[in-house]
Amino acid sequence: MGDGPAQATRTRDSKDLRLAWAGSALSMTAFRTLGVSYPLIALALTGSPMAAGWVGFASTVPGLLLYIPAGALIDRFNPRQVMLWTEAARGIAAAGVFVALLCGTASLTQLMVAAVAEGALWVLHSLAENALIPSLAGRDGLRRALARSEMSFHTAVLAGRPLGGFLLGIGQAIPSAVNTVLFFVSFGFLLRMDANGVRREARPLVKVGEGLREVAQRPFLRTAMALTALSNLMINALTMVFLASSAELPPLVVGVVLAGGGLGGVLGSLLVLRVTPPPFMLFAQVWIWAFALFIAAFGGHPASFALATLLTGCSGALSNISIRTFEAHEIGSDKIARVASVSRLTSRLAISVAAPLGALLVACFGGDGATVVLFVTMVVIALVVTAVPALRGGLIPGGERQAHP
Repeated sequence: MGDGPAQATRTRDSKDLRLAWAGSALSMTAFRTLGVSYPLIALALTGSPMAAGWVGFASTVPGLLLYIPAGALIDRFNPRQVMLWTEAARGIAAAGVFVALLCGTASLTQLMVAAVAEGALWVLHSLAENALIPSLAGRDGLRRALARSEMSFHTAVLAGRPLGGFLLGIGQAIPSAVNTVLFFVSFGFLLRMDANGVRREARPLVKVGEGLREVAQRPFLRTAMALTALSNLMINALTMVFLASSAELPPLVVGVVLAGGGLGGVLGSLLVLRVTPPPFMLFAQVWIWAFALFIAAFGGHPASFALATLLTGCSGALSNISIRTFEAHEIGSDKIARVASVSRLTSRLAISVAAPLGALLVACFGGDGATVVLFVTMVVIALVVTAVPALRGGLIPGGERQAHP
């Protein structure tokens, strides 16, 4: 009898977590699908590759401009309410594109506006989800909850892009129609959650720069975010090098190779469901990524690139969960979205630079030479991190105290 209320709480939390995971998985799949379909629709409407490029770029701009202020917004309001509003708005935007395509009135301007809106609303949704999951899971269930959240992300990466191309092959308006449904089903899942279980009163205006200060004061977060951004730069540049060197490969082979990162992320997330990532996970990640780049540089086969992205995806998922667990345990719930916004922004900046960097390396050194340059650079980074106690200790929660007793 005495266990009744506790059991009821666990049941409620479990139900709410399942609803949150399901809604986020659908939302992330739609986001990835639209990232492919909007540029291709622009290309079909205008016949201009430049137009397709501008639409693709338009969806990335909000991530560069809005993460920091969005973090402050999420920390002020109830994250579930923010997710409800964003899903409704995203559904309306996708429905507008669907109706315009169906009526033959769609324009490049409308696609640009829809892409910008989708990018901005995704920033809000992803940060709100980052704040919502720890509040539902509690301390004991946090690792498993974050692992499932990470798995949803990588599953969406695997499914979203192929789904976008497949739906577009059926009909130009089909992706927008399907994504309208996905957004509103996600809205329905969030609506079914126990509002009392995640209720949070709106706070007074919060300081936008608090997340930056929080990161600056914590050596683990500071070092982990910097290294993660740098590693993302290396791996995404590798992806660009592969694409620039894959003109003679069948499209199916290219797609399978690029799917390696998403598959690795799913495997890493499944691993966390069974075991806790070790405290030195981020330090190990440096050498794992160096080894992965070695395989890509000297493997001499597309399969070597696939294995490299599989390794980086798996270790990246483990490290992401380690960082998010630290944030949830050590950062107050009133600041967690602002701290997460700093991490997302640094990663986004690195990814934005990676494509032109990869293309430049291929132009200067060729495909094989560019991969070797990335491998050597990653080895140098790993050696520096290993040799410098402050950096090595900064990649282990509490390790900076051992580096500086």
